[in-house]
Amino acid sequence: MTSTSSPLASPSPSPSPPPSLPSSSTPSSPAPSTLPLPPSLPPTGEVMVLALGRKKQRVLIALSILPNLFLAFLLSSDPLLTLASPHHCRLPGPSPSPQVLNASLPWEKGGRQGESGGLSQCKQYLMVNGTQAGVEDCEAGWDYNVTEGLKNNIVTEWDLVCGQYWLVPLEEVCFILGALVGYLGFGFTADRLGRLKALLSSLTLSVVFGVLVCVAPSPPIFIVMRFCLATASAGVYLTLYITRLELCDPSLRLLVTVIAGLTTFTGELLLLGVALGCQTWRGLLGTGAAPLILFLCYGIPGVFPESPRWLLLSERSGDMNSFSERRDSNRERDDESFTELESEQPSSSRPQLSFHELVHSRNIWKNICVLGFTSFISHGISHCYSSFRGDVRGTTPSFYWTYLLSVCAGGGAWLLLWATVNRCGRRGILLLAMTLTGLASLILLGLMEYLSESAITVFSVMGLFASQAAAHLCIFFTAEIMPTVIRGAFVGAVLALGCVGRLSSPLMDLRNHYGYFLHHVVYSSLALLAVLSILLLPESKRKPLPQTLGDGEQYRRPPLGRRRRDNVPLLATPNPET
Repeated sequence: MTSTSSPLASPSPSPSPPPSLPSSSTPSSPAPSTLPLPPSLPPTGEVMVLALGRKKQRVLIALSILPNLFLAFLLSSDPLLTLASPHHCRLPGPSPSPQVLNASLPWEKGGRQGESGGLSQCKQYLMVNGTQAGVEDCEAGWDYNVTEGLKNNIVTEWDLVCGQYWLVPLEEVCFILGALVGYLGFGFTADRLGRLKALLSSLTLSVVFGVLVCVAPSPPIFIVMRFCLATASAGVYLTLYITRLELCDPSLRLLVTVIAGLTTFTGELLLLGVALGCQTWRGLLGTGAAPLILFLCYGIPGVFPESPRWLLLSERSGDMNSFSERRDSNRERDDESFTELESEQPSSSRPQLSFHELVHSRNIWKNICVLGFTSFISHGISHCYSSFRGDVRGTTPSFYWTYLLSVCAGGGAWLLLWATVNRCGRRGILLLAMTLTGLASLILLGLMEYLSESAITVFSVMGLFASQAAAHLCIFFTAEIMPTVIRGAFVGAVLALGCVGRLSSPLMDLRNHYGYFLHHVVYSSLALLAVLSILLLPESKRKPLPQTLGDGEQYRRPPLGRRRRDNVPLLATPNPET
């Protein structure tokens, strides 16, 4: 933004001094060009944000954080919904004794290395005149010994075990694919139609499909509704994320993002408590979907306005005028607000997205490829650490231990980012997180035969912690260096690549974790490659958010061999290079 209201901002040219005398030798009559310039005004986007007023800004940020508490119920409930408890064929009569079970069920070897085996969960003896005449599939259903999680989930209600077990990984895959579609679709919608319209449409769909999934009568309908619910919930999460970031000053961006992440962490902990209280999967999903109805009030005019940064790149002159009116009213109440908006009237010359310019924005594509690749690795390798102990030792850990370990690692990762990212920079901490991720994998894979149980747990926690920190920072980094005109689509693309990485978890479960070693080796090798690619990223600490493609192209990594030039004259001798 250029300002023409101050004569000092664009001083008139003055006569140059005589060639024999340097400009510093006449201090008694300084030329107008030597007068100190006023501090530069913040970028136009920052001015628009500050025109809201400090109190209004904080209220809007709080409104954008609150839905994360309930989105955690919808986006993180899959482990509880699909938990398979120990089960066996239903036998006639009351609860059978251990002697009856031993006489009625065959013995099977363990499916993983190190497992001792146990009574069959899918077969029973065919009894003819009281004697065992063979083995047959369960005919009367299954009895479940539920000790963890929900007493009634989709597995126990629809008997998704044995021959129907493939429906469980299918549901998980469809849910992840639904989130992938939501990130891509609503990210593009947020850039084209606005953040507020994308938010309200995704919120409405979340409420509708949240109700429909609670009344699903069969697994196929449930899977379809879960796909749609994941799409809508991912849209809400993405639009709130970028809107929240665009409402913040550079000094607040990290803090607000960390608070939002810790709110999601709190929701995931509450999810487990609600599950222990309601004990049914329908009540659990209803608890997450019902409060979203309250957030539909964001569509009331004046409650949750459109992102001011997006308005600068659109043709919404009416909304721009409303910001100007709000600026005038805030001028009397908030002395800290910037009021230099007169020069930014809406016009048709405002920069628009050019496909040709986007294709040739090589620096933007380089940054998005590096961050997308890192997001893919960091999201995909997390599952390897959660299940490593069970894969190697054959002892499946408790569900509560696995769930709380993953959730607490995510919360701890947010605290690490809050403590270090503003001090050490985004690129440095991302490099450190991916280095620790690869190092933990190399230690676990190379020394697993020599490590004790406690050592395996320590390095698994370290890898899980580092990978989640890298995953969180990838999204934040992308939102900071992508220009406003494509921020929604490209942040959605990075989140979608993270979903592609997460697809490895249900696919490994479908194959009963066969080939886990090769799976972990591939991700570890890619993590080391990601460490090298992170060196190509720029640094966005304390920098304003870019608005246009031209602004985004300016985020470049400084050259390693940059020459430093001293422009300070010595002994009043002019520097010929200045």
